Amino acid sequence: MTGKFALGQLLATPGALAALQEARQSPAELVARHAQGDWGDVCEADKRLNEQSLQDGSRLMSAYETVGGVRVWVITEAADDGGRRAATTILLPEEY
Repeated sequence: MTGKFALGQLLATPGALAALQEARQSPAELVARHAQGDWGDVCEADKRLNEQSLQDGSRLMSAYETVGGVRVWVITEAADDGGRRAATTILLPEEY
């Protein structure tokens, strides 16, 4: 999958997978949006932070709502100060 940044290892929590399965949506759909810089339903300040993170390699966070109305986050964590990212996780906010 190509995008604006490296995703690292792809992970998903049981709650997020269940919500996506119930909504008949693919986790890959959300990861693809995230990787392309479509941050979903985050505030303007978080969008600006994500855009800065593309430059400095820090954490990236997107928020989406399933067709069933469940909020799902996609977070790519920074691994080091060199811009390397270790993992991207799909999770529910309450699982953070």
